[in-house]
Amino acid sequence: MNLKSILEEANKCITAGDYEKFLTYCTEDTLWKFVGDRTLKGINEVRKYMAEAYKEPPKFSVELMIEEDNYLTVLGTISLFEEDSQWVDYDYCDVWRFDNGKLAELKAFAISS
Repeated sequence: MNLKSILEEANKCITAGDYEKFLTYCTEDTLWKFVGDRTLKGINEVRKYMAEAYKEPPKFSVELMIEEDNYLTVLGTISLFEEDSQWVDYDYCDVWRFDNGKLAELKAFAISS
């Protein structure tokens, strides 16, 4: 199982604005920890977050992916359309844990560029 390919396909759904299809790549009890911010528990909390945070589909630029066992670490930048109608760039490091090929847990570090 190639975790990089799974995440790349899932992220294509996000950039296309198809958040429901993205959620099919997640486990029902997926856990997302945004370090220093919030924790989302379960697919419904992630769905709500995406509806609020992704008013416009975000833009990703992946610099590096490191895969080991059932973990995938991703370094890159993401641009989010903020409430003041401006794009804001963030440098990020996401550590994903996979369970049976699905996104089970995220630990995300993001800092505005």
